[in-house]
Amino acid sequence: MDVKIFEGFTDILFEVSLALIPLLLFFMFFQVFMLKLPWKKVKDIFIGVALTFAGLSLFLQGVHVGFLPVGQEIGDIVGEWQRQWILIPIGFMLGFVATFAEPAVRVLNLEVDKVSGGYIPSKLMLYTLSIGVAISIALAMARIIYGIPLWYFLAPGYLLAMGMMIYSTETFTAIAFDAGGVATGPMTVTFILAIALGFAETLEGRDPLIDGFGMIALVALAPILSVLTLGLIYQYKEAKEND
Repeated sequence: MDVKIFEGFTDILFEVSLALIPLLLFFMFFQVFMLKLPWKKVKDIFIGVALTFAGLSLFLQGVHVGFLPVGQEIGDIVGEWQRQWILIPIGFMLGFVATFAEPAVRVLNLEVDKVSGGYIPSKLMLYTLSIGVAISIALAMARIIYGIPLWYFLAPGYLLAMGMMIYSTETFTAIAFDAGGVATGPMTVTFILAIALGFAETLEGRDPLIDGFGMIALVALAPILSVLTLGLIYQYKEAKEND
């Protein structure tokens, strides 16, 4: 596998610039007309933006030259195995690890812990989301192996989520749907999706466009169900303590 570290890096820099410059202009507008923060604070913000630009550019370049090719290669190799069911536990493990390392998930957990005053610990949320995504990745791999239509998972899953919302609190419902968004971050989308596409492409009788894609929809659903389940457990324990 021929890897060129800085291939396409100019395009990455341009894309990151397009993402950050509007935010910077937006901040500067409010700084001039409304915020009027002291210069020291503004300088810290500019330094933070510069570090964000550098970090995001390098990360996306790493995704481009590292995660995607490696994921595709792993999927191609696994697709040639005779015991393809092994990819189901492998998918579970990769889903857990990828979510555990997801920066956006960490930020959400810390914010939930802070705002709830420790009522919902960040570590508990982290394990809840990681296990939920791990199960969804395992189901996605099983779907590719056995050719199960995507809506067999999505339709019952969202119906179940809507039913659980009726009995869950507004707090856990709000956290659940935000969790569904942050779990579909760069770790999952780039690495595990590449494995799924490579696997579907190698597996006989499977179409990567039909069978490979759809995994992210399952990943977005899993945290909703896992957090709503956590909310119901909280309610059950509180009701038991009040009896």
